Amino acid sequence: MPRPRKCRKVCSLPRTPEFAPVNNQGSEKPAVIMTVDEYEAIRLIDKQGFSQEECGEYMHISRTSIQQIYTVARKKLADALVDGLTLKIEGGDYQLCDGKESYCACGGCRKHRRLRQQESEEKSS
Repeated sequence: MPRPRKCRKVCSLPRTPEFAPVNNQGSEKPAVIMTVDEYEAIRLIDKQGFSQEECGEYMHISRTSIQQIYTVARKKLADALVDGLTLKIEGGDYQLCDGKESYCACGGCRKHRRLRQQESEEKSS
């Protein structure tokens, strides 16, 4: 029996959950569905500059799981861009961060890093 899937920690949902090509009017092609946890892996690694190991810590999963999630997410992005398909971000196994934990996986996002840095500066003064 396989291990149960771990819930992935996500800082926030995407602001724009759907992207479509301009010339997509009336297209019957199916949309590419990217899960929220795949979106989060792309956001952390490509936008925030996290390593796969840091991303895994942030999302409370192993580096190898992040590598698999990231590979699938990049494939989906490539399919949408190259084939001119709509990209929808929805679903997946994730838990939104409430930001109330003293140290959570969100310790890596810019918002929480700033707060931790301010707290450590206050303690050292």
